Amino acid sequence: MPETPEAPGTPDTLDTPARRRLHADLIRGAAAAQRAEPVPSPCRNVCKMDAARLYCEGCLRTIPEIAGWSKADDAERRRIWQLLPDRLAPRGAQAVPGSVPGSAA
Repeated sequence: MPETPEAPGTPDTLDTPARRRLHADLIRGAAAAQRAEPVPSPCRNVCKMDAARLYCEGCLRTIPEIAGWSKADDAERRRIWQLLPDRLAPRGAQAVPGSVPGSAA
């Protein structure tokens, strides 16, 4: 069965429309999370783990991050949001520094 290029977990680039949309959504979400109280969940109702990276393919959080979200304070939730856009970058590549407001340049 051929791989679906639109699937969030494949291919390992930002070259598909679905992955570009997810990346843009994560950047907007990370920026909004810096202002929002309470900080919203990044869940996109996909809930499928990428076995190679150990992230959810929808929200890019790890199982411990997902499990701890309800008990995390807003500072921890903001920290997690800031990690997400970089996780979408292809393996071995770096996301553009400063692409998320408040991230290190």
